[in-house]
Amino acid sequence: MKKLILILFASALLCEGIQAASFEPVWGRDGMLVTSVGPAAWAGQQVLENGGNAVDAAIATAFAAGVAHPFSSGLGGGMFAVVHDASDGSNTTLDARETAPAAATAEFYVKNPDSIRSGARSVAVPGLVQGAWALHQKYGSMPWKDLLEPAIKMASEGYRVEIWHHNVVKRVAERLKENPETQRTQTVDGMAPPLGWNHVQEDLAETLRWIQKKGEKALAVGPIAEKIAKATDNAVTELDLARYKVKWREPIRGSYRDYEIISMPPPSSGGVLLVQMLNILSRHDLGSMNHGSSEYVHLLASTMKMAFEDRAENFGDSDFYDVPVERLISMKYADQQAARFNPNGQVKARADHPQVPDDDGTTHISVIDKNGNAIAITQTINTLFGSKITVPGTGIVLNNEMDDFSIGPELANAWGATGSMANAVAPGKRPLSSMTPTIVLRDGSPVMVIGSPMGTLIITTVLQTLINVIDFEFDAQRAVNAARFHHQWKPDRLTIEPEFPIEVRERLQALGYELREFSIIGAAELAVFDPEACMFWGGADGRRDSKAAPVNISKVARPSETVQCIGTRRNTAEAVPD
Repeated sequence: MKKLILILFASALLCEGIQAASFEPVWGRDGMLVTSVGPAAWAGQQVLENGGNAVDAAIATAFAAGVAHPFSSGLGGGMFAVVHDASDGSNTTLDARETAPAAATAEFYVKNPDSIRSGARSVAVPGLVQGAWALHQKYGSMPWKDLLEPAIKMASEGYRVEIWHHNVVKRVAERLKENPETQRTQTVDGMAPPLGWNHVQEDLAETLRWIQKKGEKALAVGPIAEKIAKATDNAVTELDLARYKVKWREPIRGSYRDYEIISMPPPSSGGVLLVQMLNILSRHDLGSMNHGSSEYVHLLASTMKMAFEDRAENFGDSDFYDVPVERLISMKYADQQAARFNPNGQVKARADHPQVPDDDGTTHISVIDKNGNAIAITQTINTLFGSKITVPGTGIVLNNEMDDFSIGPELANAWGATGSMANAVAPGKRPLSSMTPTIVLRDGSPVMVIGSPMGTLIITTVLQTLINVIDFEFDAQRAVNAARFHHQWKPDRLTIEPEFPIEVRERLQALGYELREFSIIGAAELAVFDPEACMFWGGADGRRDSKAAPVNISKVARPSETVQCIGTRRNTAEAVPD
């Protein structure tokens, strides 16, 4: 049986394969937080160091992330969360995904397809604040107001603009001219904030102070709700905001090798597709293959294609559409799918199903604390700066999540994706997502927490990163650094990162693949716990402005002293007190 202790010896485990970079993982003795928003990592790290639990830390980081990367997530968006509670070993998921307003109709968007992409009619009812509140009420250990303080500090005092922030705003600065409030709050004289700029958002700080006082009601009723309705010309009404509800859902569960997979159910497609692909791949000895070889890429790409074919046909909000979850994650179905694999050519379609929309401009947070609590949060406003609308006087950037619905088989969304009626617009419905927050258990305790931003690329990013750790025994940092590829059935092409050598590309083309190169595929944020060494490890993906924030409260034990772990909690000798 493979042991996670092997992650300690990254340099000794190097084998033939492809890597985007080579770094050492971050280590910690008392917990680990990893996020795609590096400037926000200190918020959760501080909470953990002050005695808060994993959920407290994730909430603080979620609010701070919306301040630091307002183009990716924030108060005007939504989230998914997967939680492991160490006190009773339970696992659950929280759905705080945005919903279609009551007045939204499929007919309107068919006649006005451009309006679903940006502007007032692209905005869905946000749920992030209610989601954070629900997590705190069920699992939080620190006062609510304390969890908002780091975000308020960042918004009111400012934070330093670094390369990722500068480049993202530079890409969209021209489009922000049509939205004066967004341009005012997010640019400097209409251009991207220069490197080193201290970015202050006082309106947002005031809104966060309001959330401190009002909790889940802050955006649901009162002056901010009035401002949101006015900013959207009542496309999202005050009644829509007041009626919004989060939903606790049963997670998607699967197994792979000696590990248990806990992931997000519909309206996310991520958990089902992840388990479905792992079921198929469990029939192969991946660890004996050359990582990054054409043989390896072909096997995984074929598996991806089969899963995404199902995504196009079968997925939507399970409260509105009967998603056949149990069939799709069953081993019987995996047998049928595995039989379709052809080592000498591409998998053939069962039918020509169009692909469904996805989400991007997203943020992920992974946390494990010293007591064995774990949480994975993925949050989003969809595309960069969402609808491009900032609610005047609040600093809230509103999502354009309506674009994640399907408005017709020939009408593509912002990412060139179309979809089926399973994901059609309907009042109160949640649009389909690719977000895949995931916790991996071994013997009932969390050993990995993972997720990623970047639309449909999220699902295959999580898949490959887990395989890198479980099958190839990569350490946390090497697992997220390794070059990736992606296939989502439609469009029928294989997307690869630049590190793949010419001989691999030529062999894949000979198998019939049309290749497309992307410089960045996803951004895996991986927290690992090694129970044998009683250590936490963090892998922060350098493809984004990511950071791993360790927690080190305990003193260092001498080599002669025994350090024992119960679950993830450190139960130590005198030299290593809690």
